[in-house]
Amino acid sequence: MIKEEIEILLNEACKKAGIQDAEMKVSFSNLPEICDYQCNNAFALAKKVGKNPLEIAETIVNNIEVNEIITVEAVKPAFINIKLSQKALEKVANECLVTELGGLEKHQNTKKIIMDYGGANVAKALHMGHLRSPIIGEGLKRLYRIFGDEVISDVHLGDWGLQMGLTELQLKEDGVLDYYFTGKGKEPEITLDMLNEAYPKASARKNEDKEFLAQAEEVTLKIQKKEEPYFTIYKKIREVSVSKIKQHYGELGATFDLWYGESDASEYIDRAVNLFVEKGLTRESEGALIVDVAREGEHIPLPKKTPDEPQRYKNPMPPAILKKHNGADLYATTDIATILMRNENHNNVDEIQYIVDNRQSQHFTQVFRCCKLSGISPEGQSLTHIGYGTMNGADGKPFKTRSGDTIKLEDIINMLVEKASEKLKSNGVEVSRDLALKIGVGAMKFGDLSNTIAKDYVFDLDKFLAFEGKTGPYIQYTVARINSILNKVGVEGGKIQIQDKDEHDIVMAILKLLNAYEICYQDRSLNALCLASYDLASAFSTFYNNHHILNEQDKEKKASYVLLLKLVKKELAQALNVLGIELPERM
Repeated sequence: MIKEEIEILLNEACKKAGIQDAEMKVSFSNLPEICDYQCNNAFALAKKVGKNPLEIAETIVNNIEVNEIITVEAVKPAFINIKLSQKALEKVANECLVTELGGLEKHQNTKKIIMDYGGANVAKALHMGHLRSPIIGEGLKRLYRIFGDEVISDVHLGDWGLQMGLTELQLKEDGVLDYYFTGKGKEPEITLDMLNEAYPKASARKNEDKEFLAQAEEVTLKIQKKEEPYFTIYKKIREVSVSKIKQHYGELGATFDLWYGESDASEYIDRAVNLFVEKGLTRESEGALIVDVAREGEHIPLPKKTPDEPQRYKNPMPPAILKKHNGADLYATTDIATILMRNENHNNVDEIQYIVDNRQSQHFTQVFRCCKLSGISPEGQSLTHIGYGTMNGADGKPFKTRSGDTIKLEDIINMLVEKASEKLKSNGVEVSRDLALKIGVGAMKFGDLSNTIAKDYVFDLDKFLAFEGKTGPYIQYTVARINSILNKVGVEGGKIQIQDKDEHDIVMAILKLLNAYEICYQDRSLNALCLASYDLASAFSTFYNNHHILNEQDKEKKASYVLLLKLVKKELAQALNVLGIELPERM
């Protein structure tokens, strides 16, 4: 609240000076060696009243009442520089230490949000492309909750599409499913290895064999109509696949309130489609049932291949297809039905968010427009697609193996554990798989979330796992080092005292960290929290190197140091928890 207190003082000074409707705002100084905050409003105010900007700034400063919070100075050309007093810094530090959220305040106006992230496809092995959604979604969910929003997370599995028909048909042709169609022999055990072999084979065949594709589409339709034995086989495939998906998401620290899939919305599909038909929103096109969602005169921007490329457009937005020519449902149909299901099962949902890569932006535009046209999404409800970029290799292309194959998620997790183990061993640390998993996954998450969500970035595991610089392990190590110190001291009582620049810098880093939460909330991206966490860890490292905490003879000063360490640990632990990064006790 210190920033608001400063703004109140400045606005009161403006009123005292006869300056009306000033709305003074302060920001963190871009020259922290000179001041803590700065205000640049004098320029706009001077233009408004036709006076010299520096004169306006000096007038405001001269009308600030003497207080114990700040010292203020007007400097050329018209900046107002603000420094926090020692008393203000100590007040901030000690209040953050004892408050539940370390100085962070919950929002007064909270929202009810359903978050759709994860989105793994059943019957397919998870791969590199399945990493960002659970990492980003989990972080945003925790961010919203810390501000007081009610959040319901749904993994929304892809379990109702063509991949199910392809997999079943391939298993049938391989003779695995004879029992279900002949009733002879023993019921087979469908394994993950079978699925990992069957789906890639079927997926390759569909591109070359039109008859095979047509048969797979028919099997998909039978599943969607719950015809036997196709539906029973489908349920067994789903059970085996989901078990592995839960394991992998668990290792990534991604949790979900709901483990629904497209299949759970299947009973809502006919009702959803009928709503469009009854309102006259549909038409037939080549045997398919479609909804026109294009708006007159609009142009749809095409993704740029390079930042310098001129913006190009396509026009118009293609129609949304609700039913294929054979009556089968599509992704748009199940997504629309899912929104209907969510609004019927949960009251007063303010927003539904989808954490899905940027390439699906057109799909979600079509779905959202359909839901608004039909009234499936009520007025006032936000439907939001939070699109993310791809994880690329050093060549700027989506990260793949040397042979060109997409890397499996299981292999990535094993690689994280292996590389983290090597790094820890080289530092003389006794390694367990649990410790290596925390470090490896934490490194990857911090490396991912340090980037603006919407942008592509280079997946560089060696860089992510460095114990120095802006990395997850560096911050994890900072907390582990604080744990080590706290385990060696038995000081109790006292209060935090701010007596030198290093301590001042730690408190300012905490204030910037608290501000970063709000920036992340507004931007729906967690990179500001990553940067601010690093800055706090770096400020602590400077303090640690310059102060002999364990050997300090002044008891009052030592008690202050210990409490300051506890505060830094509290703030870093909370930030990393929001990012979904676990903290090892030691490393």
